[in-house]
Amino acid sequence: MTDLRKRLLLHACCAPDATVVLERLSLEYQITIFFYNPNIHPESEYSLRVEEMQRLATQLTVPLLPAQYDAETWFQLVQGFEKVPEGGRRCEICFEMRLQKTAEIARQHQFDLFTTVLTVSPHKNAALINRIGIQIGREVGVPFLEANFKKKDGFKRSLELSREYQLYRQDYCGCIYSRLEREARQKLAPGAQKKQDSA
Repeated sequence: MTDLRKRLLLHACCAPDATVVLERLSLEYQITIFFYNPNIHPESEYSLRVEEMQRLATQLTVPLLPAQYDAETWFQLVQGFEKVPEGGRRCEICFEMRLQKTAEIARQHQFDLFTTVLTVSPHKNAALINRIGIQIGREVGVPFLEANFKKKDGFKRSLELSREYQLYRQDYCGCIYSRLEREARQKLAPGAQKKQDSA
């Protein structure tokens, strides 16, 4: 029987955020996960997230395309923005890099469209991510699926599914600068940060 669903390349930064997106989109699309996150630091953290992504993909029988770790390229792109607070221009550059690569892989493998799990996080600007994705999609020639996966309790659902699948949940975005910010906040208010990370 022919599968008439459109083929979607889903950029994923971690298994926990992917859970709810896969749950919401799997009936409508044939999904392949693309793990491309050269911002993640250190490499041991990257490897851990790839392993968890592979475990989830295997469990849900979803194809996974893991990219090579390429931290050097990411550090070059964000040079000069090291001290910009999380959510600023450094993050925008990071979104652009990952969505650009996802779009190029989608075109190369003839996917019908692409999107990302990044909007699951309550700390990510969904409007900005969608704007970048739509623009890149137009330039590359592969439509971007606009979404805000944190809506309808998306983040809360990702927490529930993460517990169900017993997934590792990181406590910082991924890059060394977000990790340093987290550590600085912990020193100032350890109780408040602990509560935030477990939200």
